[in-house]
Amino acid sequence: MSSTTEASGQVDAPDGRETFLDRLGIPHVLRWGFLGVLVFMTGNGIESNFVSTHIATTFGGGDDKIDLAAKIIAAYSAAVLVGSYLAGALSDLIGPRRVMALGLAVWVVFQLAFLGSLQLESIPLIAISYFLRGFGFPLFAFAFLVWINAVIDKERNGAGVGWFYVMFTGGFPTLGSIVAVALIPAFGSGFVGETGAMLASTAIVVIGFLIAWFGVREKHGSMRLAPEGESSSGVILSGLRLTFTNKRIAMGFLTRLINTAPEFGMFIILPNVIAGSIDDGGLGWSQSQWLVMTAIVYAGNILFNAAFGTLGDKWGWTKTVRWFGILGSAIGLLAWWYVPHLVPAGSDWGFVVSVIAGTVFGIMLAGFVPLGAIMPAIAPRHTGAAMAMYTTAAGGATFLGSAVVAIVRPFGGNVGVVWAFILLYACAFTMTFFFNVHQPRLHGPAVDDDTDAEADAPTVA
Repeated sequence: MSSTTEASGQVDAPDGRETFLDRLGIPHVLRWGFLGVLVFMTGNGIESNFVSTHIATTFGGGDDKIDLAAKIIAAYSAAVLVGSYLAGALSDLIGPRRVMALGLAVWVVFQLAFLGSLQLESIPLIAISYFLRGFGFPLFAFAFLVWINAVIDKERNGAGVGWFYVMFTGGFPTLGSIVAVALIPAFGSGFVGETGAMLASTAIVVIGFLIAWFGVREKHGSMRLAPEGESSSGVILSGLRLTFTNKRIAMGFLTRLINTAPEFGMFIILPNVIAGSIDDGGLGWSQSQWLVMTAIVYAGNILFNAAFGTLGDKWGWTKTVRWFGILGSAIGLLAWWYVPHLVPAGSDWGFVVSVIAGTVFGIMLAGFVPLGAIMPAIAPRHTGAAMAMYTTAAGGATFLGSAVVAIVRPFGGNVGVVWAFILLYACAFTMTFFFNVHQPRLHGPAVDDDTDAEADAPTVA
């Protein structure tokens, strides 16, 4: 992630030679870190598809309590946004390894506090503890993404980001949902089973951290990545400064913010729709079916993250984001909402068709993967600051998704939320025409690094 030449390419491969993993886009020296992210995010994702209904049930259930849960989750998501920025900035300052350790500590302490607050049925304590836990996973996961960016060969940057999201999405929500299907009945089903599953998730998160902590010894993890002459406050604020001075970075930030916002919004509204009773306006499938649906939808995403990263490296990062990530995701989101309402409620074949429709959305989300290569390429002299804003937007998507639900749902209903996300995708589609990026594999080596300068003219790349 540093702008230093030392961090500009692949390092520390065994005997100085590239391995099979290196050629795939997974730096060999970081291989155990990728597995650690998968396991950590599996633990983080166990609750993702029932936490809104769990919070609502704590206070008696009902539509108004879902709105309350949405507000609590929106506050949590604001912490994710801030934590995502700090993941990039602090990694530049003290090294990704220490930031990952801080993320684990925050996650575990405030997860236990959150579970205790649920037992006390205290809205303020639930909101505060869940808010603070929101700093945990982005500090861990996005610090590792910074580490990847510091090590990987820049011609494979898209593939490296893609493999990171294979692991990230593989755990959250995909494997997390599958594990939840098994854990909830094991702990007694219903509300009690959900509580037990969330407690067990803490152990899984710790295991993921230990895999990464003891499995990766690459030198960039423990060193300052920012230029030595830059002050600590300068490093911390560099991402914000870059965003306000470089319009393309700002547009990249907003596009990444919009990227997965619908995913997190659907986590709030769909559990009560898919798994709700027909008498209460739901579609009559079960909670287990909803969790299985989510696992399959995002399994499709896992399978295509690396593929779209590689496609972006070969075909063009911006074109991949525009046509697959944005347009494809918009079509997939509409399919995931409307198809379940068009098939017979509760029917087996209707469930299968609905899962297929949702999987289109999951696959197309992977088309956004090259944004992780676009952001540092826009500002090659300030890659640390650019990645800080990328990680901020990646975490901020959680906030935007839940905020759209909290703001739009009370007057527009669930369908209003879906169309609000479509409007956001339209905005992102427009912004991609202003990306102007030098891509080494397609355009050859850069003549100079003076590409941080603002480019106001649209590009068709």
